[in-house]
Amino acid sequence: MPAVVRGGRSHTIRVRAKVITDGGFVAPDARARAGRPRLQHLAVDATMGQGCCVGSAADPDVVTIGETMAMVVPSEGQPIRSAALFEVHAGGAESNVACHLARLGVRSAWVSALGTDALGDRVLTAIASRGVDVQWVRRDDRAPTGVYFKDPGDGVSYYRRGSAASLLCPDDLARVPLGTARVVHLSGITPALSDDCAALVAAVIDRVAPSATALSFDVNFRPGLWPATTAGPVLRALANRADIVFVGLDEAAALWGSQSAADVRAALPGPRYVVVKDGDVGATEFGPAGRVFVPAIPTDVVEAVGAGDAFAAGYLAAMLRTAALDDDLAAVRGSDPTQAGADAVQLAVERLQAGHVSAGLVLRSISDLDVPEPVNASDLDVPTPVNASELDVPTPVTHPTSTAPDLRSDS
Repeated sequence: MPAVVRGGRSHTIRVRAKVITDGGFVAPDARARAGRPRLQHLAVDATMGQGCCVGSAADPDVVTIGETMAMVVPSEGQPIRSAALFEVHAGGAESNVACHLARLGVRSAWVSALGTDALGDRVLTAIASRGVDVQWVRRDDRAPTGVYFKDPGDGVSYYRRGSAASLLCPDDLARVPLGTARVVHLSGITPALSDDCAALVAAVIDRVAPSATALSFDVNFRPGLWPATTAGPVLRALANRADIVFVGLDEAAALWGSQSAADVRAALPGPRYVVVKDGDVGATEFGPAGRVFVPAIPTDVVEAVGAGDAFAAGYLAAMLRTAALDDDLAAVRGSDPTQAGADAVQLAVERLQAGHVSAGLVLRSISDLDVPEPVNASDLDVPTPVNASELDVPTPVTHPTSTAPDLRSDS
């Protein structure tokens, strides 16, 4: 069992959690049954994660799309105002997800644009060195690579206006294998960068819609890019067209006035899976198992920025590993709702646990990607589901199936 050492004290991380569920198996919604056959080919093959490099012959299992910048961070985890030594890393929500997925053995690719400057060279090399396919990254001599500064304990400062990635447009998708990937992952940062980037996001969703590819969307609201009054309706519309959505409860409160995980689900009836993260409290999944909550892992936090990306990667990697099992169980247990419900809850627990473990590693590091050795799987205690009625959990909300709104209709 590894321990985190800070200030001469040793802090052991151990996963012990109760799982709160709303009881009973909830069948996939009518949209998932009657619509396009998403989430049916998510299981990865035995070679995933091997040979993920520039020009890799194998199509990626996960394609992520979005801006990555050069990230400047104090070497010793000190505040910028007092730090003497700094390091330069690559940092961006979508490439972070791709890198963590590659670390977890998932064949991943990142699509973006970088300047033809030295920082762009450095970012591209850094992402590729982590096993991510970067062959669809365009180099643009019209604009620079963006830069941001991570100030441990005090957030980040961005210098990205007019960056090469802000010039991304639908034409950049021409050769990207969106329809053959198992998952395409986007975030709410990209549509805020420029009108062309918003058009690119719309084009991705339109291309993925008729395919069997699952669309993953992390809301990732950035108030510095656009106000909640503008972002709220756009991000809600985008999220409702996705299959898998990640959102922080604090984000949902700012964007849609949501005060609870159930409120978030009510605002997002379209996705088959909605994952609501509540910081050091835990995370809730709304999906085939109904509502499942797994508490966060107690962790000594060095820097929180980037942990959400790691959570998404851990969750998606677990989903990819268990998707075939999920389908098999649904077929085998179809006549036994009780067993089907238990199986669905266990899979949800594993997905949320994987997200927490992955996020916990980033929380212990000044880097978004250079993480400590993970906790051994044998040290993880798989939680025992507890019925909501035994824990005074509010009655779950029933969410009727509805047609997801048009991408820009309520913006």
